[in-house]
Amino acid sequence: MRAHHHGHEHELEPQYGLPELLPQDERIVWQGSPLAGEVFQTVFHGRVLLAYFLAMLGLRLILSPTGDEAVGASAAAAAGMVVVFGVALALFWGMAWLTAKTTVYTFTTKRLIMRIGIVLNVTFNIPWTRIAAADLRVRKNGAGDIAFRLVPEDKIAYLHLWPHARPWRFEHPEPMLRGLPEVRQVSEQVLRVVPVASGFRHETHLQTAR
Repeated sequence: MRAHHHGHEHELEPQYGLPELLPQDERIVWQGSPLAGEVFQTVFHGRVLLAYFLAMLGLRLILSPTGDEAVGASAAAAAGMVVVFGVALALFWGMAWLTAKTTVYTFTTKRLIMRIGIVLNVTFNIPWTRIAAADLRVRKNGAGDIAFRLVPEDKIAYLHLWPHARPWRFEHPEPMLRGLPEVRQVSEQVLRVVPVASGFRHETHLQTAR
């Protein structure tokens, strides 16, 4: 079992990341949280934001009029843009950090448990028998995501899951564990749990999602 504690105490939780104590016949197999940097890049598109801000700043400098007074005014305007862009990036980073700090994903021998939410914590308990398949996405740094496809008759609202939802799957939202370090090893933990849940083993597969 692997746990990621972020130093935040949830006094009302009987056990870290769980809304209640597990039954005696159920145990935790793995527990973890997203990486803030991965959330910043994949949810809030940090690199895209930075590239956009730099492009706007460059365009402002290129289109600036010439002349001593004009150069001074342009420099002051550019400095103002840098401050605004810096504050905006800091806000997005703060959101990513809070998302990672308040999220706990748990695999037990019987279910997937997702404790999510920055202001109000919400916990989703999804039995393995209600999951039809899982898709794995691995990035170059070894981090990645695992998306779970629910059985057709089950559905969780996309907005209730976001940002822990697979992008663009609005009609049948898929819970997604985001920004996990060493995600391949985490997926192996899923495969170890799968045989315990009857009806899930033969339908589930892990693949690299594009």
